[in-house]
Amino acid sequence: MRRASSWARASALLAALLVLAPLAGRAEPARARQSELRAMLDQDCGSCHGLTRKGGLGPALLPDRLAGRSDADLIAVILNGSAAQPMPPWGFLIDAEDAAWLVAELRRGVADDE
Repeated sequence: MRRASSWARASALLAALLVLAPLAGRAEPARARQSELRAMLDQDCGSCHGLTRKGGLGPALLPDRLAGRSDADLIAVILNGSAAQPMPPWGFLIDAEDAAWLVAELRRGVADDE
């Protein structure tokens, strides 16, 4: 069972790296899209990870809690979900560029009043 889980993680990480390679040097999403993504972060992500991102059904999304995870891994989880936890895939709604922006925003520590 562990071998299958490791294989799935490795496959997801490789897929994320293949998606991320073309993103290097790309501009951030437009301001209007950033507002949409912040609303998604606050409302959709916040419904499981807590409105202040301190955790709930899902783990905390605070910078110190994310420090041990690579951007590629976090993007893969956002886009593909997680079979190990009740994390749904969001790849039907956002693309890798949007997910990368969300990860960067979370690493910066999104202010509660934004």
